[in-house]
Amino acid sequence: MWAPDACTLPTEERPLRVAEFDDLFASALLRLERVGPTQLRLALDGRAEVEATARDLTARESGCCSFFTFAFTRDDEGLVLDVTVPAVHVKVLDGLAARAVAAAPRAAS
Repeated sequence: MWAPDACTLPTEERPLRVAEFDDLFASALLRLERVGPTQLRLALDGRAEVEATARDLTARESGCCSFFTFAFTRDDEGLVLDVTVPAVHVKVLDGLAARAVAAAPRAAS
């Protein structure tokens, strides 16, 4: 599990949250790019339901892991989700990137 001690999500709920991210990655991740040590850029399918799911999931994640910063933009390909963490939580971002690649290996860049 890639959740740090700073995460306040109850331990028994963490596998469910991981599964939600895995589902999002498997169904909607088009590409990922490590922009820098503390930033990951995820290109997602631009459908409205994908955006609604991603926004809901990241809002809930921010509620228990306040060190995450999630920013949404749109480009020609669809929805872009930038995930940023403080340097102390780089390993968490590494874990998120690894989950994304495992769930959607076609998206690895």
